[in-house]
Amino acid sequence: MKRLTAMLLALILPLLAVASEEEPKEGETPKVAYVDLVPSLVGNYGSGPRLKYYKADISLRVTGPEAQEKVTRHEPLIRNQLVMLFSQQADETLSSSDSKETLRQEALKQVQQVLHSEEGLPLVDDLLFNNLIIQP
Repeated sequence: MKRLTAMLLALILPLLAVASEEEPKEGETPKVAYVDLVPSLVGNYGSGPRLKYYKADISLRVTGPEAQEKVTRHEPLIRNQLVMLFSQQADETLSSSDSKETLRQEALKQVQQVLHSEEGLPLVDDLLFNNLIIQP
């Protein structure tokens, strides 16, 4: 009987330690996580007789596992919003560093609006372009 109890404790104690590590302690800030939108966003943008393409590798910075899970759940809606935003761009809005930063900020704003309408909170702290390739 003692042996069985010792074996059960040996199995349960590591699980309790892992569970307590995942929850932030009082006064401790929650851990930052990044949600990668995989696969890359690929599409065409602009108007005119010639097709212009973009490829964007995007990561969303969230705080805490709950926010990460909610953002992952709404990824199809987020991807749709970003594809619509990119398809409305013109050469001028994708050509310089400043214009790409403006696009990044607008993308973050739209992602936060989508999540706010779905979850009641913006959930995403920042949006990062890991890679942004434009073929005008």
